[in-house]
Amino acid sequence: MVNITHKSNSLRKAVAVASVKVSGQHTIDAILQKKVPKGDVFEFSRVAGLFAVKKTSDVIPDCHPLPVEYTAISHEIEGLHIVIRVEVHTVYKTGVEVEAMHGAAVTALTLYDMLKPIDKGIEIENIRLEHKSGGKSQYKLPDDYTLKCAVVVCSDSITKGEKQDGSGKAIIGKLEQFKLETNHYDIIPDEAAVIREKALGLSEEGYDLVIFTGGTGLSSRDVTPDAIAPLLDREIPGIMENVRKYGQDRMPYAMLSRGVAGFIKDMLVITLPGSVKGAEEGMDALFPAVLHVFKVKEGTRHE
Repeated sequence: MVNITHKSNSLRKAVAVASVKVSGQHTIDAILQKKVPKGDVFEFSRVAGLFAVKKTSDVIPDCHPLPVEYTAISHEIEGLHIVIRVEVHTVYKTGVEVEAMHGAAVTALTLYDMLKPIDKGIEIENIRLEHKSGGKSQYKLPDDYTLKCAVVVCSDSITKGEKQDGSGKAIIGKLEQFKLETNHYDIIPDEAAVIREKALGLSEEGYDLVIFTGGTGLSSRDVTPDAIAPLLDREIPGIMENVRKYGQDRMPYAMLSRGVAGFIKDMLVITLPGSVKGAEEGMDALFPAVLHVFKVKEGTRHE
């Protein structure tokens, strides 16, 4: 199965539709009058569909087991067609499109099986996804929306050439995944005065998003949060709370990170750990949902 351990839970919904066509009105009448020999076709097929939704991962090899938190199955008669609609919700890391379509397929097959003794001309005409929502795609900025971004690596050893930067380049790579260009990339010493000067300078240059990586640990040499925090006009505690929660689910030491985040004037500043893994996990925890802050800021500006 595809690795989804890097993903975060979110509310995901899907609606699938299937259509069953009968050959004549006599079949529709038998359904409505509950005279089908095998029983109430709507209730039996609905129950079969519910089972199918919950058992999807048992029969579709690449589907992940997931918590199904809501399923609704309805039937609607349109002429000689029985339209089946299956809606599924979950709060999880992956979507429920296949679960909804599997439920619609089995509901349709159950209708076919129950009606075939009285109608030899039944057809299952289509099974399709009608709608889905949730996951990262709903949080993306419009394609024509641009942000001026900077990535700053805070490290004495990298500045001196003793080590190579990995975390900064990893962050740049993650930004590219969301079509965000890094307009400024720099490596500076992990010194409070230098960090403050860099942050204020980028703010004056009109940057929208600046991500500092490194210097968020417990060592006396880790000063990035201490340097940035006094500069913030508006701190956003939830950003780093989410980064720590995400990391904590994967590594027990994530709770020790002292990162901060917030606005310096109109520039969003985020401080992430200096390890490649920590930086990547921080980006996975935040993006693209954190970009919604710019929509909110833009709306507030126009009020």
